[in-house]
Amino acid sequence: MTAPVLAPFPTELRVGVPDWLRAAQAAAPQQLPGRAGRFALVTELATRNVEEGTGGPFAAVVVDEESGDVLSIGTNLVLHSNVSSMHAEVVTLGLAHARVGGWNLGRDVGRRRTLVVNAQPCVMCLGALLWSGVSAVEFAADGATVERITGFDEGPVPADWQEQLRARGIAVHQEHGVGAEHALHRFRELVESGATARYNGDGA
Repeated sequence: MTAPVLAPFPTELRVGVPDWLRAAQAAAPQQLPGRAGRFALVTELATRNVEEGTGGPFAAVVVDEESGDVLSIGTNLVLHSNVSSMHAEVVTLGLAHARVGGWNLGRDVGRRRTLVVNAQPCVMCLGALLWSGVSAVEFAADGATVERITGFDEGPVPADWQEQLRARGIAVHQEHGVGAEHALHRFRELVESGATARYNGDGA
């Protein structure tokens, strides 16, 4: 068997957002001071992401806690980019870093920024948010429920991950109200419709 011929070594890694997300960013509110609006937005974007075929049903925003200003908006872009690490949290944190012009989003420089996502971060994204400088993470669906509904593998997330983040100065809030119910409902709808099959490795 002849070995495949590989392309030359790439010299840069650049991931742009798809056109639909660019338009959604332009149309999104400039401020989201309340949790209800944050969770509504990430659930809406996660649904659209699957419908557009650009990634899995996950989205996130980074907001400034003092002003409510939205720093960045992103979604899972694994299918769009063909890069396995382009989860919603990684994308959204990266866009926030680009916007502020630095790798520290603020915890160590006197700013409080929050990462908001429609589902509990996977094991990789926990690491990403840990080093990002955010002061808090807010999420809707818990990881075990997401795995049960979708069949996705969230990785070996430590049982004490919330305590580990809090010990490092990162507050954790899980939504238990309408935001969580809406997120879980959308996960079930997307799976039942077959829309998540490609991202889950079950489709072409």
